Amino acid sequence: MKDLFYMGGPPFMGLLTLLFLAMLAWFVVQLLAIRKGDYPDAQGALRQLSYGKSIGLFAMITGILGQLIGLYQAFQAIEGAGDVSPAMVMGGLKVSMITTLYGIIIYLISLLIWFLLSLWVGKASR
Repeated sequence: MKDLFYMGGPPFMGLLTLLFLAMLAWFVVQLLAIRKGDYPDAQGALRQLSYGKSIGLFAMITGILGQLIGLYQAFQAIEGAGDVSPAMVMGGLKVSMITTLYGIIIYLISLLIWFLLSLWVGKASR
């Protein structure tokens, strides 16, 4: 896991990890607020929960941006080197996918948490 973090590039992987932690913290804070009764209606609680989903979406977009920047740098290196083997190009593509996969995983986790908490809020409001 640590190797994937460094292969994906610490700046983007670090940013994605911070977004993941922010998303988890947002959902925990909102869960505590909902349990405490800070929202008089379910719509307010659902709106606040959707912000956590938006953080996950931002993480996915950041992962895609990391991949595009990595591909651009790889293509610059290939252009400078001239003749490059296909295996080396595929290895570069594989490494560039790490940030995208991490961002998508974060988004899927945020969707799952949002869905479960939305169901819980819906049942509690009835």
